[in-house]
Amino acid sequence: MTIIEQCEQATNELIEVAKLKKGDIVVVGCSTSEVVGSKIGTNSDPDTAKNIFDGIYKALKRKGIYLAVQCCEHLNRAIVTEKEAVLGAEIVNVIPQKKAGGSLATVAYQSFKNPVVVEEIKADAGMDIGDTFIGMHLKKVAVPVRISIKSIGEAHLTLARVRPKFIGGVRAIYDENLL
Repeated sequence: MTIIEQCEQATNELIEVAKLKKGDIVVVGCSTSEVVGSKIGTNSDPDTAKNIFDGIYKALKRKGIYLAVQCCEHLNRAIVTEKEAVLGAEIVNVIPQKKAGGSLATVAYQSFKNPVVVEEIKADAGMDIGDTFIGMHLKKVAVPVRISIKSIGEAHLTLARVRPKFIGGVRAIYDENLL
């Protein structure tokens, strides 16, 4: 299976398991270095990033779900997304590059119709390709998601969805549809 196919299948499974709907946001953190079998931060690969972007974006766009791509730590893990996904958010002024933002963030910035960068987002689900730690960009409460795809290329794949917090204690009744 190609990287594009792995990414599209993993995204489709995440959409299904997380019960994502139109207008939701999926945050993706990715080390293309890890995908090609190198140590994170050592071998950023724009061609691999393009394949990853194409697979994920195709699946999300078909469902009307927004993609948010986490930059590397050189841009403080800022987020690249479409402006309409973050209306009202404070936009920061930076253009991701291969060595300052990472290859996937660079491809996303170049590919989106109206790209913006924000310092933070609260996404409805996430994909972490290569252990880049996306948790800071997920709504509370993050719940692990297990699917058939365990890696993208050579990189470990971790997925999460979110659910509302439980509040109220022992007397509270919870809506099973939100779990």
